[in-house]
Amino acid sequence: MKSVVEMLREHARTRPDDVAIRQKRFGIWQPTTYAEYWRRARHVGLGFRALGLGRKGHLGILSENRIEWVLSQIGAGIVGGVTVGVYPTSPANEVAYVLDHADVAIVVCEDQEQIDKVVEARAELPKILKIIALEDRGLAGYEPGLVMTFDELEALGRAEDEKNPGIADELMRDHQLSDIALLIYTSGSTGKPKGAMLSYRNIRAGATGLLDRYGIGEGWSTLSYLPLCHVAEQATTIFGPLYSGAQVNFGESLRTVQEDLREVAPKSFLGVPRIWEKMHSGIRVKMMEARPLQQWLYKTAFAACEPFAAKAPSQWTLTERLTYWASYLAVFRALKNAIGLTHCRVAFTGAAPISPEVIRFFRTLGVPLVEIYGMTETSGGILGQTPDDVIVGTVGKPMKGTEVKLAEDGEIIARGQTIFEGYYKNEDATRATVVDGWLHTGDVGQMQDGHIKIIDRKKDIMITAGGKNLSPTEIEHAVKTSPYIKECIVFGDRRKYVAALIQIEIDTVGKWAEMKGIAFTNYKNLSQHPGVRELIAADVDRANETLAQVANIRRFEIMDKELDHDDGEVTATMKVRRQAIEAKYAEAIGRLYR
Repeated sequence: MKSVVEMLREHARTRPDDVAIRQKRFGIWQPTTYAEYWRRARHVGLGFRALGLGRKGHLGILSENRIEWVLSQIGAGIVGGVTVGVYPTSPANEVAYVLDHADVAIVVCEDQEQIDKVVEARAELPKILKIIALEDRGLAGYEPGLVMTFDELEALGRAEDEKNPGIADELMRDHQLSDIALLIYTSGSTGKPKGAMLSYRNIRAGATGLLDRYGIGEGWSTLSYLPLCHVAEQATTIFGPLYSGAQVNFGESLRTVQEDLREVAPKSFLGVPRIWEKMHSGIRVKMMEARPLQQWLYKTAFAACEPFAAKAPSQWTLTERLTYWASYLAVFRALKNAIGLTHCRVAFTGAAPISPEVIRFFRTLGVPLVEIYGMTETSGGILGQTPDDVIVGTVGKPMKGTEVKLAEDGEIIARGQTIFEGYYKNEDATRATVVDGWLHTGDVGQMQDGHIKIIDRKKDIMITAGGKNLSPTEIEHAVKTSPYIKECIVFGDRRKYVAALIQIEIDTVGKWAEMKGIAFTNYKNLSQHPGVRELIAADVDRANETLAQVANIRRFEIMDKELDHDDGEVTATMKVRRQAIEAKYAEAIGRLYR
């Protein structure tokens, strides 16, 4: 099978007029065919080459998702370059670290804000030859010759292509599946990010496993909105679609995701747990505001359909079919239309643990939500449920091409062609992670009827003063099913009991406060209101009822600010930096144990 770059060339040859990508601009969806996709990517790649990006040279991309991102990545691949994604939400110091560590020669920046981050660290980035700007506003004040526009880059490559029409094919003759395609930097929740090297063989294996498990193919569509710096979105936007022929849609911005979902009505959709939790909370809050009859219909429909939520529609009895369709017509159709998943054949949650209650909620609604498991070092998913084989609370069975098992201490280990090529410039970390061909994931799991259940990160499992092993993730997710709680960080290692710091969900708590006539001006003001304390305490008590007594949260404190990436409290993918929180909030944690 071909590399992901060769797959684009093949689609352009065999189905040139089919729409590969749609980009929404000024409210209008602009289509790009496979022929145009290949032509533009070729021009972009040849433009990079003319600027000095050689074979195995590194290209940085600092942008939100848009068609220019994939054109740059595939273009770099055509000329033998390696793409390095940088989160656009990262502050200048983090941007500088990744660009410097990755030896980036050319960096594509979305706009002036992102260019400024690079320019601010210019003295630390002597290897950068050129900055390519996707938006051309505000470029006049930069060092002469440093910045050029994406249009100018394409024009440069177009001239090269016209001068030598066969040059791209000639360059691709030297391609090997062992060549590195991507450097994906880990989120760095416990230290500096590490650059995971993914080869074209890794990408092919990851895509093969995904498509074999879920049957995604031509005629399918997806919405690209999660950061392309993350392997999960790479699999959804680039790996999977170029091997399957599915269509990719880029919305106008992150702010329009819900509207874009309704317009695209994708057949497959990936959401990280935070997305599903926010949708879940949004629906529940809307129903709180609904009329009594609507509330009754909602509660009745969910109570009737939840018992068979884990089953696929093909497995339903006649009674269950009739029950669901009555509920669909009365309640679920409107809710699925509101979130844009009416035509969704398979919806994924991954990249972080999720509460089983959230899975049950969406499956009851009729959204075929399945949990998948993988990591950057596995080139995407290696474990996954299928819509017709779900055990809620597990992440399913191994996908094609990857062998997965539990080590003696319960750690999940894996081997196969999906396993990455190592960490860039960090052989010690590579040797510590891949031992005798087995990748040690750092996650502890257990088998449940042939499916694997994730217990927690090996390093995060708490042992109480009484010697009980507890999973903080399990406790935190029990609490986060509340529509009023955005984040929960629990403590209890070597302590007599479990305590927590809680961040409220400002939108839903704010709506609740308005309904109660409680005045507030900002997050801090609202979070410290006695009524909010009572609201959160009630939901913590409800969560405690679902947990073993030893895992109950005995005391908690509501944080007076939201966790922030710029403050080093969460990663760019919004994973909590637990060690940083423990250090920064040591005084508050201490109060919980007085």
